[in-house]
Amino acid sequence: MARSDCPICQGTGWKLVERTAVGAQPLAVDKPGASAAGEPKLQWAVPCDCTSTDRTSRALASARVPERYRHCDFDNFETDNEIEGVSRDQVGAWNRSLSQAKIVVQRFAADFSPVRETQTEHGLLLIGTCGVGKTHLAVAALKEVTLRGHSGLFYDYRELLKAIQDSYNAESQFTEMGVLEPVLKTELLVLDDVGSSKPSLWALETVGHILNTRYNEKRITVLTTNFLDAESASNPEPSRAPGLRSPIADDTLTDRVGKRIRSRLYEMCRTVEISAPDYRKEIRNISRFAR
Repeated sequence: MARSDCPICQGTGWKLVERTAVGAQPLAVDKPGASAAGEPKLQWAVPCDCTSTDRTSRALASARVPERYRHCDFDNFETDNEIEGVSRDQVGAWNRSLSQAKIVVQRFAADFSPVRETQTEHGLLLIGTCGVGKTHLAVAALKEVTLRGHSGLFYDYRELLKAIQDSYNAESQFTEMGVLEPVLKTELLVLDDVGSSKPSLWALETVGHILNTRYNEKRITVLTTNFLDAESASNPEPSRAPGLRSPIADDTLTDRVGKRIRSRLYEMCRTVEISAPDYRKEIRNISRFAR
């Protein structure tokens, strides 16, 4: 909402700007801002700057971004963390991984365009264990894209499957296509926590249909997952956090989504693996005890 004490719009939420246009009628000389020469100008009503916060909230709500993540943007994504009891070299490696991921996702958001001739066909697959900031970066990209006027949608993997299942209920107010159509058509889809539910045949077929349709229609998808690829799980890099592994120790991303979907993701997404400790567990606990 507009600020009631805003000196520009006086609480209306709108401000007047002047735009020169061929054929415009001259403003009356007694109107504020009009020139004595009666130059052809138009007065245009545009949203006042004081409504930008409300506009952001509406855009994020329309995109189904959960309240918990609506603060997420690139500016508050931390890449210079300090962790006690860990070598400086190890912390530096983790922070470099976070910085590189931020650069890739930020560039993706800046270059996003729905124009088929200029749009990259590749989305992003953000891989890393719990708490490394995958959802933060995905929401930051979604926020930037939607605030530029593009359509976007956020869905938790499990919630999307549940919404589709619920649509089969005769008493449901939504049909299957009523749930699926926005997911298939939105310019940018963020699918969070991929592989988190049991990989049933129905779930794999449903997710496969969504990804294949979006791929064929050249629509862009950003996905996050806690499950690592087989080569990452079996050959951890020196920079990987101690104990960094998939939530279900023996499961890889392919185990959770199947070979066909993993193969499709290679085609439609650039894989960004983030190697860092659980921010929520390690860093926030340290801050709490330091008070």
